[in-house]
Amino acid sequence: MSIRIGFVGTGGIAGMHLNILPNIDGAELVAFSDLILERAQAVAERHGGRAYDDYHVMLDKEELDAVYVCLPPFAHGDAEISVIDKGINLFVEKPQALDNITAQDIANRIEDRGVTTAVGYNWRYLDITERAKNLLVGVQPSLGLGYWIGNTPGAPWWRKKSESGGQIVEQTTHVYDCARYLMGEVVSVYASGAKTGLMHDIPDYDVEDASTASLTFESGAVATILSSCVAEQGYGTGLHIISRGMTIKIEGNKLAVEREGETVRYTGKNNPYQTENETFIKAIKTGDPSIVKSNYSDGIKSLAVTLAANQSIETGKVVELT
Repeated sequence: MSIRIGFVGTGGIAGMHLNILPNIDGAELVAFSDLILERAQAVAERHGGRAYDDYHVMLDKEELDAVYVCLPPFAHGDAEISVIDKGINLFVEKPQALDNITAQDIANRIEDRGVTTAVGYNWRYLDITERAKNLLVGVQPSLGLGYWIGNTPGAPWWRKKSESGGQIVEQTTHVYDCARYLMGEVVSVYASGAKTGLMHDIPDYDVEDASTASLTFESGAVATILSSCVAEQGYGTGLHIISRGMTIKIEGNKLAVEREGETVRYTGKNNPYQTENETFIKAIKTGDPSIVKSNYSDGIKSLAVTLAANQSIETGKVVELT
């Protein structure tokens, strides 16, 4: 069974999927849309298929089983709706939108049409994340500590909060999502952000230099998640979860499980991008969407937490999630 795939957006993260999909049995790349037609044409020449500069035209002309939407955060909305309205299965990169209303509207349409969906929360597909989840079965976490600290990405839209949503929404969202995946649903968020002027030499930069967010979970557990994009020297990403008698530390593709007098370390063996793509294609082929670890409706719960963090930074108040 061949799954005919189209792309909306062929730059940035799309390249990761475009390199992986040709190696997945049954995945067939057939159409590519990008506002920069030359970019779509270059992808079409490399992979075969046809290039478009208007995804509406692509969706009208092509018979597609799945579409990957790989657009900057501010551009999400119409593309997803156009795909769903044609009954085509959808893979969308995070963040899914810059507001809850747009995301929920798309989620409602997905439910009505019954299409299979996936969101690019690739941390969920790390084998070490699944090992951590299994270790936490029957265990009550008490405290989480997450962080995404590094430099400022080069995309011009990233440093404009109105276009990216800021670092929490666009980047550290992976840590927020992994915290939800391993610790449960979040009921409140309180956050603070810093604009120190350190990045004054970067044009149009108006995102926070750093932020801290305190999360409270349904279970009563709490977590703090740190973000910063000023560390040109590098730092890292990770999530630590502390419970009575056990600490789990996910750092990149490494997992450490610490108990009194013992630390066991694991190195991830899989490529999470490969696994998330294989899972999405398999879900379509088998008609079993339950194997997808982060579908659209689940992904917007992580989006809501990050948007709540932004709201708390702006208002200085705790934001309750319902």
